[in-house]
Amino acid sequence: MEKLQEIVKAMSNFVWGPVMLVFLVGTGIFLTIRLDFLTWRNLGYSLKKLFSKESRKTDNGQGDISPFSALMTALAATVGTGNIVGVATAMVLGGPGALVWMWISAAFGISTKFAECSLSLKYRTVNENGEMCGGPMYTLQNAFKHKKIGKVLAVFFAVFTLLASFGIGNSAQANSISSSITSTFSVSPVIVGIILSVLTALIVIGGIKSISKVSTVLVPAMAIFYIAAGIIVIIINYKNVPEGIALIFKSAFNTKAVAGGVAGTIFTSLRYGIARGVFSNEAGLGSAAISAASATSDHHVKQGYINMCGTFIDTIVVCTITGLVIASSGLIGKTDAQGAALTISAFETALGKTGGIFVTISIVLFAFSTILGWEYNGEKSLEFLLKKPIYCYIYRVIFSVLTFVGATASLDIVWSFSDIANGLMAIPNLISLLVLSGVLAKDTKEYQKTLKKEKQK
Repeated sequence: MEKLQEIVKAMSNFVWGPVMLVFLVGTGIFLTIRLDFLTWRNLGYSLKKLFSKESRKTDNGQGDISPFSALMTALAATVGTGNIVGVATAMVLGGPGALVWMWISAAFGISTKFAECSLSLKYRTVNENGEMCGGPMYTLQNAFKHKKIGKVLAVFFAVFTLLASFGIGNSAQANSISSSITSTFSVSPVIVGIILSVLTALIVIGGIKSISKVSTVLVPAMAIFYIAAGIIVIIINYKNVPEGIALIFKSAFNTKAVAGGVAGTIFTSLRYGIARGVFSNEAGLGSAAISAASATSDHHVKQGYINMCGTFIDTIVVCTITGLVIASSGLIGKTDAQGAALTISAFETALGKTGGIFVTISIVLFAFSTILGWEYNGEKSLEFLLKKPIYCYIYRVIFSVLTFVGATASLDIVWSFSDIANGLMAIPNLISLLVLSGVLAKDTKEYQKTLKKEKQK
């Protein structure tokens, strides 16, 4: 078993290694340039559009849920433990400067997220129940001129997404919830597992409309809750903020490790910053495009602009809060704590034991929202493979049961396999984005005329 775990770990390191990271960020850079930087130029417009009354309505175009709800469902899957644990891990292994490289990768990831979500709406279809079906698998199948190649890549994407939904999207999150609650409140993992499984079943059994209703309330609430508390910690630790920010930028571009026991050079900061950033916001993996396809919209580019805000919110806002809390805590280089333990310690420097309880509650909320968002990703992938929506109901039951298993059992090797599947999702998705970049660039530049008229009103 140990030998198998070593092999799986080596495979995971390879999949999430330098080649994949260059492919992910490189595609983002290429798309940003190919789109004439319109994703950056229109970010303010996109955020304004996201929070407008119009984005909450379902009377403008075809779809199952509102544009706002579609983004919240996508964010439910992406805003997770990576925003708390991943940032802390990156800042320990890659040094504080990893946060800068998270920002840089997210800047280009905005274009990747825009592209995959826009194309998902453009090539979405309707199933026999009248529900919208989209995502990279439908884009690959419906848009590629070479149908056989497109179909093979589509099947690969759907299979990898389905596998990832059971591990990264379910069992790993359930285990994080169970571990956090057990260590903080001494509640039995079995009790946590039962409650978690029942709650998951009650929500996912209603499909996308039920998931989106919960996500529309849960995601903004937990984000505001976390951001507000983080700002309070930063304000209390304000004396350490200038030094912490200086250390972040110094570590990000230093060719030698910073003195004082702080890890990280430009190379390690870049590696861990990009890896954890992509793992957190999932730009390039194609997962967000699946729920984006369910949005009510009269133009695919418009929804692409709304969905790209997800990368901005996830990384530029939420991950930054975690990073600044850690940087202002004065703990960098002075503690052996990593991951969740480091974030907890950072919050406790300002809030005492209440800080630890707060981080635990945040992990629970973030992880539970990830379970809900990933259920929909896996469900739509299964529907694509088997063609019949009836199988989705079976999937919902199995998914809910596995939530209990994840909360009560150690399944390290299963999670490792799903981690690999999570990374492999990106390959067919990125290929589709590069192949269809010309089509997308043409549509985006044409829509810019409509956008200009709208801005002038």
